[in-house]
Order: sequence, then C-alpha cells, then structure tokens
Amino acid sequence: MDPKAFVLGMSALGAGLAVCAVMGAGAGQGYAAGKAAEAVGRQPEGRGVIMSTMLIGMAVAETTAIYGLLISIILLFANPLLGQV
Repeated sequence: MDPKAFVLGMSALGAGLAVCAVMGAGAGQGYAAGKAAEAVGRQPEGRGVIMSTMLIGMAVAETTAIYGLLISIILLFANPLLGQV
C-alpha cells in the first residue's frame, strides 16, 4: 500500500471523527438551553444567574465545536502529515 494514500485515508477518517465533536456540541447546547428554560420557569427570580451560567457553558461547548471544525479543515486541506511520508 502506498504510504501517501494511507495517510490521506486516515486523515479523512480523523476529519470525520472531528466533525462528530461538532454534532455533539450542538446537541449539548440544545439540551442546556432546554434545561435553562425549565429552570427559569421554575424560578423566575433567578433568571440572570441561570442565563449567565448557561451562556458560559454554551461558550465552552461552542469552543469545542470550533476546534473540531478547525482540526477537520486542517486534516483535509492543509495536511501536515503528508510532509512526513
């Protein structure tokens, strides 16, 4: 097997796995927003604290999604591993 083809194939597989992180972050953000809405419904006076905590958590989840997207783009278009073959 050609080593270059193997590296390209594994890079495509790694990019696909990195995109799975993006899907997980989206599902987590939706779950967090739903739970925050429930919490505000139960305790309207704590709206400010609940919303700020939710937004901080969503920012962390979005950062994970951006890292996954960045890794997949690097592996597909600017593959640094090809220089090692």
